[in-house]
Amino acid sequence: MDKYKSVFDIIGPIMIGPSSSHTAGAVAIGRVGHILAGGVPSRADVHYYDSFARTHSGHGTDYAIISGLLGFAPDDPRVPDAIGIARRQGMDLTFHEEDEPSPIDHPNTAVLDLRGPAGRVIYAACSIGGGTIEVRRINLDGCLITPPGLLPILLVELDESEKGAGRRLERIRDLLREEGVTKQTRYEPEGPAGTAVYEFDLDNPLSAQRQKQIAGHSSRMMYID
Repeated sequence: MDKYKSVFDIIGPIMIGPSSSHTAGAVAIGRVGHILAGGVPSRADVHYYDSFARTHSGHGTDYAIISGLLGFAPDDPRVPDAIGIARRQGMDLTFHEEDEPSPIDHPNTAVLDLRGPAGRVIYAACSIGGGTIEVRRINLDGCLITPPGLLPILLVELDESEKGAGRRLERIRDLLREEGVTKQTRYEPEGPAGTAVYEFDLDNPLSAQRQKQIAGHSSRMMYID
């Protein structure tokens, strides 16, 4: 037993909340927004569909999503108080129960519309059980991205008008080829040409060192795991 530092090394983190899909999964959905918005958003509109719309309050989905937006882990003792914490920090927060079917065809769907340090982002995600989520649509300042769904997801933003942008992109591709990643999709935002977003299909997580290397060659990197 002494080779373990704590009980968490044996059983893993202890989830705060009554449900893996409605609480732990909801924390993960919120954490996606924390990453895409570039930190804690100043405004959050959370739209619930189907099962989430009917049960979000009683199952802790509200405070779970907001705790993710605040950057909390699922086992953080502050999770149940996340709504109050967010509002005390100045977050403009609204929950919406939608009557129409899920726009991504899953009963545990949340669509978050956020204003954060990195701008506006709208994304649709669903909790598919056991704390696992899928992110199926992302609108990043007018750039509509349709990732494969399951995490991890890697998005790389690159200002292609900058000198040396092509070399930087090829270096990113080289680093990812070393990880066995070859498939990518390029997305171009609405408006003036220049910045593009690349989504790379990952089968396995990236190490912190690899993330740092990729970030060093991009205008902005968003890694969601």
